Amino acid sequence: MLNRRNFLRQCVAGAAVAGAAGSHFDDAVLAAERAAAGSTPDRLASDEDFWFFVQQAFTEDRNLINLNNGTIQNGLRIVQEAVRRHDAFTGNAAAHSMMVLAKEIESCRRRLAEHLGCDAEELVICRGGTEAGHIPIMGLELERGDEIIITNMDYPKLITAWRQREKREGLVVKMVALPSPPVPLDAYYRLIEEQGTPRTRVIHVCHATHWTGQQAPVRRISDMAHARGIEVLVDGAHGFMHFPFKLADLGCDYYTASLHKWLMAPPGNGFVRIPKHRIPHVWPLTPPWTDDPKDIRRYEDVGTRTPSNRVAIAEAITFNDGIGIERKSARLRYLRDRWANRLRVLPKVRFYSSLDPAESCAIATFGVEGMDAMKLSEHLLDKWGIIVTPMKHPDGLIDGVRVVVNVSLSAKEIDYFAGAMEDIVKKGLSA
Repeated sequence: MLNRRNFLRQCVAGAAVAGAAGSHFDDAVLAAERAAAGSTPDRLASDEDFWFFVQQAFTEDRNLINLNNGTIQNGLRIVQEAVRRHDAFTGNAAAHSMMVLAKEIESCRRRLAEHLGCDAEELVICRGGTEAGHIPIMGLELERGDEIIITNMDYPKLITAWRQREKREGLVVKMVALPSPPVPLDAYYRLIEEQGTPRTRVIHVCHATHWTGQQAPVRRISDMAHARGIEVLVDGAHGFMHFPFKLADLGCDYYTASLHKWLMAPPGNGFVRIPKHRIPHVWPLTPPWTDDPKDIRRYEDVGTRTPSNRVAIAEAITFNDGIGIERKSARLRYLRDRWANRLRVLPKVRFYSSLDPAESCAIATFGVEGMDAMKLSEHLLDKWGIIVTPMKHPDGLIDGVRVVVNVSLSAKEIDYFAGAMEDIVKKGLSA
């Protein structure tokens, strides 16, 4: 863990507040450090003085309140500066400089593997969560008639990847129709279990869905699947660095992540974990120049690609290490509950997300009876300067807006959103 004082200083590095405040700034940093050292994650979650310094690490526009931190999270100052620095270095001697810098990716691989809880030689660093999912989906050796179980709450671009294999190769993709969320975990498990047959080869679920943050009973599914000789692929775009866990807690075979989400790395980064014994049996998306079937890097030979945004992953890891995942997730739940508890008592408001801390964290989706999700999101932006995400499920299971908080937000900004929604529910969109 980083020295807490150095971490707080790093949060505001380059910000005007650090340069202008002098000794008063030092005193404030010391006070925040003491508060952090003496507090549990739950107690620190509501300490606005401590989180003020964390907020200075971000470069977001404070004229807007960004509650769409599920697609891509706001930029970290140290990450953006690292990308610029590394990009300038690669211009020194073009290909030679890029090869020199590319060696630093191995440090990122080791540190990411440590957080996930796997061997670094099992981790592919790729170009985002979608490619991370496509590597096992398109690369697993399957035969005509083999069955794959997915759900109607999985990420659409991964569903379409399975559907393409179904059309081309005669696989059988069985989509579990989960009911309107939130789905009780026992019911979720039973619906998956019921679809299994002797022909089932893969079960694919989301650690937490992008629709509502619905978490799957991954460990139970993995144990059931492995007892039947079935492999488990988990889409962890909204799991990794969102809340505490290790791969051993899940028991799955393949795990994917989108690093520009909860790690807050530069856009265009992701990873997939492939067990060592499976590396020779999962085909790369793009054939490598020279192929060592036991080397995890066989999946990373995708042509010319700048290393600048990949090596800057290290800065995002360092930032998250400075906070600590337990403190981070506690703060996220605190901010989520701060607005959700005000809205859930309002008439006509329906939540599609569980607020149980054992099943959820920063993401919550809700709807207002008689109010179109798209119009509500447009109204929030146009009148109130608040960014949310409209969510309309193709099966008609969800018609609402998704709110995803981040440690970049203050309690005051959350209260502003809650107040706006109370006004909207009372007066409607025309007021």
